[in-house]
Amino acid sequence: MKKIALFLMLFFAITVFSQETLKEIKVDLNKKGIQKSLTKTANTSVVSSKELLKAACCNLAESFETNPSIDVNFSDALTGTKQIKMLGLTSPYLMITEENIPSVRGASQAYGLSFTPGTWVESIQITKGAGSVVNGYESISGQINTELIKPMKDIPFFLNAYGASDSRFELNTHFNRKVSDHWATSLYLHGNTRVAKNDMNNDGFLDNPLGKQINVVNRWQYANPETGWVSFINFKYMKDEKQTGELNFDKNRDKLTTNYWGSEINTNRFDFTSKVGYVFKDMPYQSIGFQNAYSNHNQDSYFGLNQYNIKQESYYSNLIFNSIISNTMHKFATGVNFTYDKYAEYVNLLDVGRIDNSVGTFFEYTYDNNDKFSLILGGRVDYHNRLGVFVTPRLHIRYNPWEKAVFRFSAGRGKRAANIFAENQQLFASSRVFSVLDTNGKIYGLNPEIAWNYGVSFTQNFSLLGKPADITFDFYRTDFQNQAIVDVMQSPQQVLFYNLKGKSYANSFQLDFNYEIIKHLNLRTAYKYYDIATDYLSGSYQRPLQAKHRFFGNLEYETHIKEKGKQWKFDYTFNWLGKQQLPYTASNTSTDQLPEFSPSFAVMNMQVTRTFSKTFEVYVGGENIGNYRQNKAILGANNPFGATFDTSIIYAPVFGQMYYAGLRFKIK
Repeated sequence: MKKIALFLMLFFAITVFSQETLKEIKVDLNKKGIQKSLTKTANTSVVSSKELLKAACCNLAESFETNPSIDVNFSDALTGTKQIKMLGLTSPYLMITEENIPSVRGASQAYGLSFTPGTWVESIQITKGAGSVVNGYESISGQINTELIKPMKDIPFFLNAYGASDSRFELNTHFNRKVSDHWATSLYLHGNTRVAKNDMNNDGFLDNPLGKQINVVNRWQYANPETGWVSFINFKYMKDEKQTGELNFDKNRDKLTTNYWGSEINTNRFDFTSKVGYVFKDMPYQSIGFQNAYSNHNQDSYFGLNQYNIKQESYYSNLIFNSIISNTMHKFATGVNFTYDKYAEYVNLLDVGRIDNSVGTFFEYTYDNNDKFSLILGGRVDYHNRLGVFVTPRLHIRYNPWEKAVFRFSAGRGKRAANIFAENQQLFASSRVFSVLDTNGKIYGLNPEIAWNYGVSFTQNFSLLGKPADITFDFYRTDFQNQAIVDVMQSPQQVLFYNLKGKSYANSFQLDFNYEIIKHLNLRTAYKYYDIATDYLSGSYQRPLQAKHRFFGNLEYETHIKEKGKQWKFDYTFNWLGKQQLPYTASNTSTDQLPEFSPSFAVMNMQVTRTFSKTFEVYVGGENIGNYRQNKAILGANNPFGATFDTSIIYAPVFGQMYYAGLRFKIK
């Protein structure tokens, strides 16, 4: 009681002092949009909501345009879907979670990142290398965790309206209410549509799909610091419809005919998630949490004459206990989780459905002296009905050799069942014949993929001409075993799937340099080198559609905040990509052949934001303002049912320049 009384007296004294003495002091805090810590053990960067406002950021897939750790590319010439890569590896090798519950996986791999609107996101944590064993065994190249806005912290109302020159329009509204001292709820409504046909390269095909999406989320949060209980309950429903293909395609008349080539991708998805946590009284270092998630993902689609339908019902449960060993320098997390996935999957009416389930237990030990050294050593044992019994070890080490410097090392193993059709849907929009060469495995005839990832990183903060700067080097290597090879190097009329027979590796080197040139003017740069090679049946090649050299630059400037919050914000992003290995097309007719490598090119984006008050702002921007477009984006466009038709060989933008404008309004 004496300690509590002393604390209250101190708090009261500080409060009175601050109220009576510090009324006229204003703090101008220029918090960075991407934050990197010198004390975190893993190589993790945190992307704040401030960073997400620097671009149009209509959905999660588009929220990485200003982030040097993530590469963003278009997956095909038709759907406008953006694909992300980390360490040169595509998103299936990433563990993508929402509030630490696996989200984009299985049936949602191709389009799932477009199902989370950017305005819902509070922050994104990006971890390079093998992730934590607490979240599962599938992480290989890294983990991306999205934290949504918390009802307890949200404002009563938010509105974002957006329109673009590619005829895309979007509306986001957030409604938030505190029901009681311990309960708060949020309702998020999102809608987007594209209403006009665009064919900027005059090939007779839509550059972006017509479509619409309705997305609704209801979140509930309970928090009671007195009892130590906290919980989140989420209900989400999403309906997404896309139509693409030839300009003259009419879905009511031409579906699954050879009149005109067309495609529809219609998805309905329902999600329910719950998280319940308890912090033990008088022991804030000890807690227990229980996560549960159910999802129902139903996609009906066709691509010309190819039909692909997939329905996935999933259940995920994770029980986690956190405590210490002796003192708070020695912490641990342990628990058990369960995953169930039921796939009803049809490829041109061929039933390839299956049921997957797994149960696993994990233990993760953390040593942290809060000064120079920390270590996270984790392992898990899982039983999977198709992958068998296996062990997943992970290790992360941090060492601060001197002031403002940090060295990190990580190593870990990942294992996954490749969903070869769901992850490669862009290949359905081609004349390629799908062939699975192996038959002895339990996943489409294939064995599970196994990979080891190793990485080192070094960061140094320093002053340059009196202004803060930092430089980071990191190198990661991934070695694959039994990799599910997607072979487009054998023939332009085939795509072959088989387990790796030789070697496959991915080396990733990145150099970052960040500098505050003058107050409020910040420069962010990165050079990335990828050495990614795979042994195919026809020889060893670089990974197709992956540039060996990339350069990223970002300039941001903000004026001083004036009375009532008035401010200007300017943002400019530059991306340069070197040549990329292209899939084999030499046996096509001469008009439908591509060179072995693509040309290098650059893309520039820009945005200007005017804040009129703390509650209202408008923004205008442009993407690909240099108007670079890929030459011959669709092979065989004049004969889409012929042998050379292919929309999947995309190394650069298709649409060209795109300009947009929007507004944000808040009630606080």
